[in-house]
Amino acid sequence: MTDRIAQLKAEILAKTRELVALREVPRAFVPGTTTVPYAGRVYDGDEVAAGVGSMLDFWLTLGPEGEAFEQELGALLGVRRSLLVNSGSSANLVAFAALTSAKLKERRIRPGDEVITVAAGFPTTVAPIIQCGAVPVFVDNDPVTGNIRVDRLEAAYVKGRTKAVMMAHTLGNPFDLGEVTRFCREKGLWLIEDNCDSLGSTYDGKPTGTFGDLSTQSFYPPHHLTLGEGGAVNIVREPLLKTLVESFRDWGRDCWCASGIDNTCKKRFEWQLGELPAGYDHKYIYSHLGYNLKPLDPQAAIGRAQLRKLPRFTQARIDHWNHLRRGLADCADVLDFILPTHATGWTPDGFTWAAGKPQVQPSWFGFMLLVKPGAPITRTQLARALDAAKIGNRMLFGGNLVRQPAFVQLKADTLGEGFRVVGDLNGADRIMNDALFIGVYPGLTAAMLDHMVGTVRTALGR
Repeated sequence: MTDRIAQLKAEILAKTRELVALREVPRAFVPGTTTVPYAGRVYDGDEVAAGVGSMLDFWLTLGPEGEAFEQELGALLGVRRSLLVNSGSSANLVAFAALTSAKLKERRIRPGDEVITVAAGFPTTVAPIIQCGAVPVFVDNDPVTGNIRVDRLEAAYVKGRTKAVMMAHTLGNPFDLGEVTRFCREKGLWLIEDNCDSLGSTYDGKPTGTFGDLSTQSFYPPHHLTLGEGGAVNIVREPLLKTLVESFRDWGRDCWCASGIDNTCKKRFEWQLGELPAGYDHKYIYSHLGYNLKPLDPQAAIGRAQLRKLPRFTQARIDHWNHLRRGLADCADVLDFILPTHATGWTPDGFTWAAGKPQVQPSWFGFMLLVKPGAPITRTQLARALDAAKIGNRMLFGGNLVRQPAFVQLKADTLGEGFRVVGDLNGADRIMNDALFIGVYPGLTAAMLDHMVGTVRTALGR
């Protein structure tokens, strides 16, 4: 019987791969007719067979495939442990919530404590700070890199109130990890790296997502690899943080048994916590007000196939970014282009770098364009031209978040105490008003990239 089951499964998976190969025959690209997405899933029979194989085993809740994916992702990054969740937004929520645990004693983040972040970006990098009762402190972006202006970190810090720094690497471009980590260590602050747009990026040869105390990943289809939905929290060093992240992910329970496993601690009925009676079942003791934010095991199976392709995906993103930059090189009089942190300029041969500073290699999430004052078109006109050519494009997410309706309302509801702003936010406003990005994801072809370049050039009158 076992041999027959294995034989049938092998036949099903072979047919699955055959079906994918037949269905995914590339279609001819027709400029202006074929849609060019800004991002999307890139897969083949490996991912579909992995998902189908997991479904045939019908272990639906996070299980053996999830455990394997967590170990493989953690090993790839070189962190202590990675824990899967159901989205990048959930990863940010769980990572931040873990730092509010009473088990961290004097280092816990309490309601009213402040957390330094950056003004322009995606809202779910900031939302957990507010949802957990803390106060975000917004610092301006440098439009050249898209990242935080590190010269304003000191002005944002208030002794006794500032407890953490939490922000994202913009479009795959690492923020100044040298200065930010130095600042956090000097002040005794937690650092959460939102690495959702940056898997595969490096700073001074080391992967992003490995410099802070915790980091987060997103596996939504536009990102560097996909599980359909999904995300992860990376525990960089501290073992206790793994326990806390897992607790907040898994209902807030004190128990650390995996799903379907009992009595890992060997004293399931010997605990006495809170005001519960002695011997209360440890599987039903809750030390935190947590959530249920796990993905499914078949998603992890798909992710394992994707993870093996990450080096190829990363190189494609770099190559596509360079293709676009070369094609638009003579438009620098009317467009500003993002530079990697610590880069001083770009030439067709590569970037030039600030003396004495580490080099970075972004695994680009997108190709950002900033329309200069005096250009023949506005950012919105450029976006409409791209739309008309069926080229996907996006603003830099929420732009300056303090201008968003939710934050305007928060300011009104809290009489201005729901968040704090340090200095002006001119850089974030510039990004909000003048920036958009187009795609560099691995599914693009040279013909698509040339169409993107041609469309931008035509819109600029070149």
